[in-house]
Amino acid sequence: MRNTFKHIVLLVLFVAVGTVNAQTSLGKNEIGVTIGGMNYIGDLNNQSMFGKVNLAFGGLYRFNFDERWSLRLDVDYGHIEGGNPDYIERRNLSFHSFLMEGSLRMEFNFFPFSLRDDHFVWTPYIFAGIGFFTYNPQAYYTDPITHVSDWYDLQPLCTEGQGTALAPDNAPYTLMQLSMPFGVGVKYHPSKSITLSAEYGFRKTWTDYLDDVSTVYVDNQQLKDIMGDVAAGLADRSSEVEAGYVNAAGIKRGDDSLDDWFAYFSACVTVKFDLLFGWMMKKRCDNK
Repeated sequence: MRNTFKHIVLLVLFVAVGTVNAQTSLGKNEIGVTIGGMNYIGDLNNQSMFGKVNLAFGGLYRFNFDERWSLRLDVDYGHIEGGNPDYIERRNLSFHSFLMEGSLRMEFNFFPFSLRDDHFVWTPYIFAGIGFFTYNPQAYYTDPITHVSDWYDLQPLCTEGQGTALAPDNAPYTLMQLSMPFGVGVKYHPSKSITLSAEYGFRKTWTDYLDDVSTVYVDNQQLKDIMGDVAAGLADRSSEVEAGYVNAAGIKRGDDSLDDWFAYFSACVTVKFDLLFGWMMKKRCDNK
């Protein structure tokens, strides 16, 4: 799966570079950076659209077909988290994860927006596309035997019995998933070479394990026998809130009817290629 993702990214980059090289006008191409906040929507924040927000940033390339339509390639990196305390207090689950997403999307400007024309210097826009992202949910835990506190990767611990005899129909989830970014924004160009924008975008995913929580509790003692003390401790943390309490197998741990989402709101600045590389074209013309 990882090799497939790398091949797709390389293909997208090849297409993007080929598009740039095929254009006679550098002014249709922009490159820029984004910075903002990323949050998660899932089982450990009661599916709230506004959870804990953490810093995120990225880079982008945009090709403007005309005043309305643009093709955009993004790479974004952020941090999501939930729980701690969980909205179901006795469940006491929490996680965090660093996340990287690469996406290809289309933008549509509601007003005819062009850096070559001062008629419309701003416009609202919408965007949608397809992407891939990597993530790795972790939880902070103090081992009651060794008394060592650390962040533990949750996916290898099979906290809901994934891939074991305790949950034979629940396959282990992968740490690389498909996403569908979409959202709204507004653009403004203070000069003919620079665009400023602000946008809010959601990412629909096809996994319910951004937070490592989805289905039901499995038998904690059997999980301990199979996966070890740390796995059992992180699968059911209720005893940290209520001493001696252990959830029986089959009790609901998450809601597998809804997949997890994440969102990214950001500010962005892009610069046209002719500002960056125009001197090269001028030099080439002068040498002819």
